[in-house]
Amino acid sequence: MNPTLLPTSLVGSYPQPDWLIDRAQLSHRLPPRVRATDLWRVAPEFLEQAQDDATILAIRAQERAGLDIITDGEIRRESYSNRFATALEGIDLDNPAQVVARSGKLNFVPRVVSKIRRKHAVEVRDIQFLRANTDRRVKVTVPGPYTMSQQAHNDFYKSEEEMALDYAAAVNEEIKDLFAAGADVVQIDEPYMQAVPDKARQFGLTALNRALDGVKGETAVHLCFGYAAMVANRPAEYQFLTELADGRMNAISIETAQSSLDCSVLAKLPGKKIILGVLNLGTNDVETPEIVAARIRRALPYISAERLVIAPDCGMKYLPSDVAFGKLQAMAAGAGIVRNELGDRHLASQTT
Repeated sequence: MNPTLLPTSLVGSYPQPDWLIDRAQLSHRLPPRVRATDLWRVAPEFLEQAQDDATILAIRAQERAGLDIITDGEIRRESYSNRFATALEGIDLDNPAQVVARSGKLNFVPRVVSKIRRKHAVEVRDIQFLRANTDRRVKVTVPGPYTMSQQAHNDFYKSEEEMALDYAAAVNEEIKDLFAAGADVVQIDEPYMQAVPDKARQFGLTALNRALDGVKGETAVHLCFGYAAMVANRPAEYQFLTELADGRMNAISIETAQSSLDCSVLAKLPGKKIILGVLNLGTNDVETPEIVAARIRRALPYISAERLVIAPDCGMKYLPSDVAFGKLQAMAAGAGIVRNELGDRHLASQTT
């Protein structure tokens, strides 16, 4: 059995403890685009220490579940994007804009009032902490330039494309620093490429490639249909996916479980690894390893196992922690089932 075949990983987030963050409030509001410090239960002077402790719990949970590639669970974040997006120069943090989110509800977003620049590293300490607390491969996530441009209100730039390219320059600097600090994989989260595909075709991929310009290291891009806790219905196909075939990223992270995605589309991405979402995060029911194995097998007619990484559909932050842990255990066991099957076939082919 090849231990490196079908490696397992989170997409990014793992549930934060109730003692750290107000999970009830978190689940009843849209993912924050501006800072939401009222979510934290710990006093500011103790928050970093508490986040460190909770991060170690998330690391150990992933290790105990049997994952091969570990993230920090995004424990220090109020949402996947706002921690990085609100740390940039050019944002008026005191006067956010209110816009209609893709859910149709009003949400506050960063107001861009001058040139977007990265003032300092945002997540370098996070990856250093992660690297120091596990001996497995590690992955860190950053929000993508296109998605941040769609989650902001432009009061400065002549065009959204110009704004997205400056976001891309900031992401590019961060990614290079993250690899220098010990990351094995850096994942860029670009859910708005699926949500707003027409603009993504106009300038989204250009911005994404700019963010990856000159980057040396394994990179992935995550596309999704939105958190299952917020968006119940899933289409059976992506509106923006095959356009990434010529992108500079090494891997593409997609959902297949809740959406029952038609996996034949994977044949149109021949040069990419695929991070295959096989856990349905729209239910608290814990999959059996056999269900996970069946979801992995659905992809194998269209992509070699050597190009697959096994993961949940999306971030797990809205799930109860016991449910998330059970699902990860099933995912690791299901990957093991298929790994053993592939090993048996390889041995059989050598003896015939």
